[in-house]
Amino acid sequence: MKLSRRLETIASFVPEGSRVADIGTDHGYVPIHLVREGKAKHAIAMDVREGPLLRARAHIQEAGLQDCVEVRLSDGLLKLEQNEADCVVIAGMGGELMIHILEGGRDLWEGIPYWVLSPHSELGKVRRFLEKESFFTLRETMIKEEGKYYSVIGVSRKPEDPFIQGKNDREISYRYGKMLLEAKDPVLMEYLKKEEEQLEQILAGLSAMGTEAAARRMEELKLDLSYNKEAQDAMR
Repeated sequence: MKLSRRLETIASFVPEGSRVADIGTDHGYVPIHLVREGKAKHAIAMDVREGPLLRARAHIQEAGLQDCVEVRLSDGLLKLEQNEADCVVIAGMGGELMIHILEGGRDLWEGIPYWVLSPHSELGKVRRFLEKESFFTLRETMIKEEGKYYSVIGVSRKPEDPFIQGKNDREISYRYGKMLLEAKDPVLMEYLKKEEEQLEQILAGLSAMGTEAAARRMEELKLDLSYNKEAQDAMR
């Protein structure tokens, strides 16, 4: 079993020797990989649907890891008990759903030192939520796979260094990630250029419509474009 680049990156964020809970595990590839490679001592593969858990269970049995990787039906974090995991992975879903899952497991926050998050959308909302709830970003990267861009974020409620991250004070930090901007991440720069091109194409199409609705949408997109260009300027 070979992980995709996205899943490999997510797995690389998990600290050595962790007890991992993978929320929305789907095929169970990440927990299988972590245990097989010796990076995790034990893993719980969790999903809200029976179908993915059946596939995960089959893959776990094929790998001979039934004693180390547990399969559990759970709506988000609801079936995870206190002290069962010291690292939680939540990936492969939209930002709103990820926030909902995090809020549903609020009573677990203080007992889990490290979280690996990879939302597929609404990253700005996720970053605002994390800051509001006193999570600290310790690591972040962006990758490109099959033409799509993915961010992976490692966060903690107990930062290793209290000065590792101050509060975001600019909109572009929420939209694109403070650490990625400061590191002048090349994948983020590629993403920004592609986003700029897409925004300009949409604006050109809307300008020819001449309706009030199109004019309102153009104002929103012009704001998006201004933040995009601000982010590119900050990385130069």
